[in-house]
Amino acid sequence: MAAPEYVPVLPQDRPRRAEQLPPADRWVPDRPGDFVLTKSEQPRGPRLGSQGPDLGYALTLLRRFEGRLQLTAHEHPADVDAGCVQVAMKRASVFGRAPMIYDVELGYGVFGFLDEHPPAELVDFRRRLFDGARHHYEFQRAIADAVPESTLGLTPAQVRERLSDWRSLLVL
Repeated sequence: MAAPEYVPVLPQDRPRRAEQLPPADRWVPDRPGDFVLTKSEQPRGPRLGSQGPDLGYALTLLRRFEGRLQLTAHEHPADVDAGCVQVAMKRASVFGRAPMIYDVELGYGVFGFLDEHPPAELVDFRRRLFDGARHHYEFQRAIADAVPESTLGLTPAQVRERLSDWRSLLVL
């Protein structure tokens, strides 16, 4: 409450003007991690991965394929899951959305894990590619990088139709 005018006020009790700060300097994106308008995108290249919204949802979708995978004697389900989920996440990020069941289906399908009788050469190729993938991120990235964007644009049914010519679906 304000004091009446006839009440004496000491000088130190009078309101003072606040100190004025100078205006801020202009911000310039000059640090290595800053995005610049001319190149405002995630870096791309081998082993860098793919960015997208809620990519971890693909891990939840893996459970829907339990019991459907056609594995050989020397293939471990955890290795297969670790590699194929990377393909699913890459496909989802190409479309700029979260993973769907069709992304995971394509991830398994492109390597013939959903086919009862995949080509023997594909089985030999995938056995070497997926061996130890659950333990090594580099192996997982190599699996995802083996599937080009042209294949990621196909539907899972189109991949199943072209599985006899599996080399055209992958970058070897």
